[in-house]
Amino acid sequence: MNRLKELRLKKGMTQVKVQIETGIDQSDYSKMENGKRFPTLEQAKVLSRLYETSLDYICGVTDEIRPYPRADRRADRTEAEAMEIRED
Repeated sequence: MNRLKELRLKKGMTQVKVQIETGIDQSDYSKMENGKRFPTLEQAKVLSRLYETSLDYICGVTDEIRPYPRADRRADRTEAEAMEIRED
């Protein structure tokens, strides 16, 4: 995944710094950069936030580096939580 390396270098980060910021083991991250391992969905989400880009860009689906607008966290509420709020 050359994009990961490009994004990391663009941010001026080392692989160790990525590990500190994301919790992704440096050796795993190195394998991702070299195409020997693919990130899990959770790892890709963390990396997309760190690099301020989209999952699609990380995965090579699009060449558009700009991220999509982030979802409003309030939209993640369950129906039961929404009902409690309406009752208050």
